[in-house]
Order: sequence, then C-alpha cells, then structure tokens
Amino acid sequence: MSAEKEKNKVAVFSAGSLIGALGGLIGLGGAEFRLPLLIGLFGFGALEAVILNKAMSLIVVATALPFRAMSVPYADVLERWDIIVTLLAGSLAGAWYGAGWATKLKSQTLYRVLAVLLIGIAVALLFGHDANATGEPLFHGAALILVGVVVGFGIGVVAALMGVAGGELLIPTIVLLFGADIKLAGSLSLAVSLPTMIVGFTRYSRAQSFSVVRTQRTFILIMAAGSIVGTFIGGQLLGLISTAYLLPLLAAILLISSVKVWRHS
Repeated sequence: MSAEKEKNKVAVFSAGSLIGALGGLIGLGGAEFRLPLLIGLFGFGALEAVILNKAMSLIVVATALPFRAMSVPYADVLERWDIIVTLLAGSLAGAWYGAGWATKLKSQTLYRVLAVLLIGIAVALLFGHDANATGEPLFHGAALILVGVVVGFGIGVVAALMGVAGGELLIPTIVLLFGADIKLAGSLSLAVSLPTMIVGFTRYSRAQSFSVVRTQRTFILIMAAGSIVGTFIGGQLLGLISTAYLLPLLAAILLISSVKVWRHS
C-alpha cells in the first residue's frame, strides 16, 4: 500500500471522526456536517455526495441503536409504537419521493436545494434542539395522526435529499408534537430513521450515480468507522460544552457550508 493511499485513508477517517464528534456533542450522527465536506473537500458531485452520505448514515444509525439500548431499553421504545408508526406512515413515502426527485434534478439545482436545506437545518439546531415539551401532545386523536403523517412526509423528503438520518428534525418533532421525553425521543428518532433511510437508499439504487457506492466502498467504510468513533467521543463530551455556545457555532458552520455548496458547480 502506497504512503499516499495510507495518508488519504487517515484523512478520511479523521474527517469522519471530526464530523461524528460534532454530531455527538449535540446528540446527532453528524451527517449534516458530512454532506458539505463530501462536496467541498472530497470533490464528489451533488448526487454522489448525497448517496454516499446516505450509505454512511445507514451504518452510523444501525450502530447507534444498540448503543442507545443500554440507556433506553427497547421495551420503552416499543411502548410508544404509535409515534413510530405515525411518523413512518409519512416518512417512508417522503423518502421515496425525495430520493426520486433528487435523481431527476439538474446538478446545479440540487446544489442549491442542498444549500437551502443546510440553512434550514441550521435554524432547526438553533431553535428546535433544546425545545421543551409539557409532556402532553399538541393535538389529539385524528388530528395528531394527520399532522404526524404530514410532518413525517416532509422529514422523509429532507432526509432523502440530504442523505441524513433526520434526527435534527425528528427529535424536536417527537418532543413537541407527541410530548415525549427528550431522551426517549432520541431512540424513537432512530427507530423512524432506519427504515426511512433504507427506503430512500433503495430508491437511489435505481440511479446511475449509485455506482459510487461500489467504487467508493473503502471510502464509505473508513469514514463511517471514523464517524462512529467520533460520535462516541462526542457523546462522552456531551454536557462539557454549553449548548449556548456550541449550537450557534455549529449553525454558523452549516451556514458557511451552505454558501459554498450554493456556489459549487
């Protein structure tokens, strides 16, 4: 193995670790930060970056589920099956639609859509991450189901378009809309994210650009491994850095990234 290839692997792993740590510090997987890095630093095209991001997000989320089971038992998650089913009813359809839409967009248009979505995620970080709930859902009965399905559809579209798990949107939704505990909401979001991402990934597999998954298998595994390690480290550091300082910094990173992605050609 050449020194250059070894150096590249170290760079990929290091980038994944940094991204994972950023996400872990706020209880997310970091895919929001990985996407602009795939485009700007590693030079992948918009659709290729989204597909690669989706592949790595799948690995990270699948790993996070058993990790979280140590603090939030599966029984507690399944007890709120109503939240999972309601959101999945919308997010699965949204993921299929969003992935199909992304494969049809012109590259320049997709860059700009991604840039706008990065701004939206920055706003969600600033105003939605520390949202508190009264413990009571905002709606009841059929109204709660209808709103949950609609919101789930929107989250599914965004998650598919960006190749992310969608936790930055799912967690505040579960807390505010359904009145769930914030700790439980993190596990519920993973339970919704995994099947949603699988649907989006399946839809992307029909696109010609999906070949990047085969040609970049080593890249995917190394960066995903780095992301998992970084997420764990970030999770251990959780609470040491005040979110009052951390969230504006991370939001600023996303805003700067959105400008660069918008200008990318």
